Amino acid sequence: MPNAYSRAAKAHNHDNEGIRLQKLLAQAGFGSRRKCEEIITDGRVEIDGELITELGTRVDPKRQEVRVDGSRVRVNPNHVTLALNKPKRVLSAMEDSKGRYTLRDIVGDKYERIFHMGRLDYDSEGLILMTNDGELSQHVMHPKYEVEKTYIATLEGRISGQVCRRLVTTGVKLDDGWIKLDRCAILDSSRESTLVKVVLHSGKNRIVRRIFGSIGFPVRRLVRTQIGPIKLGDLKSGTYRVLSQAEVRSLSKAVGL
Repeated sequence: MPNAYSRAAKAHNHDNEGIRLQKLLAQAGFGSRRKCEEIITDGRVEIDGELITELGTRVDPKRQEVRVDGSRVRVNPNHVTLALNKPKRVLSAMEDSKGRYTLRDIVGDKYERIFHMGRLDYDSEGLILMTNDGELSQHVMHPKYEVEKTYIATLEGRISGQVCRRLVTTGVKLDDGWIKLDRCAILDSSRESTLVKVVLHSGKNRIVRRIFGSIGFPVRRLVRTQIGPIKLGDLKSGTYRVLSQAEVRSLSKAVGL
């Protein structure tokens, strides 16, 4: 079968403009050069909407759009995305006029223009994503692309499976309207408290605390463990890590990039 590739790719194929396509894919975390060559020859790569199967094709990632299996490849050496485990009593902000501990006290000034994508309230813990990639940040925080967020909540009192199911099927009415959980599972319970895992799309302020508080089960402790495909894992409280290119790519795909 003859190779199919764009006129734009042909124009760059034998000169020194741009970088080799397999090198770009390797930089974006698709594997070794050999693996990236296989991705190209298997017909999984498009440049500006046209199929590319010829090795050695050069591409300018600043001017041309590259996709693998339909997902956009985004590589910028100046962009960084972090996963941070926020402790209690840390403000989800980069600075505070009252002198409280903030996210900047954890990440420092190593990364230029880095900012948090979403918040956790002052007494909640867990995963916060941070980036200096403006396009990624806009998509993660835009209501249109609200990704699933997973929380582990310790509730006062013993909640039943029936209540959990009602929060998923019917939901509750809060001051700003009706809200439902995507999923709710009881992990452990005693006479005094219940440990639940909840998943929802909404990014509204204090939404998990408000949902359970409205039905008489105040939240004692709240930990966010996952945002879209990104998991908190064993990241220690008060520390952060840089996401891999594969993780950034999966997050980008989840928010329509």
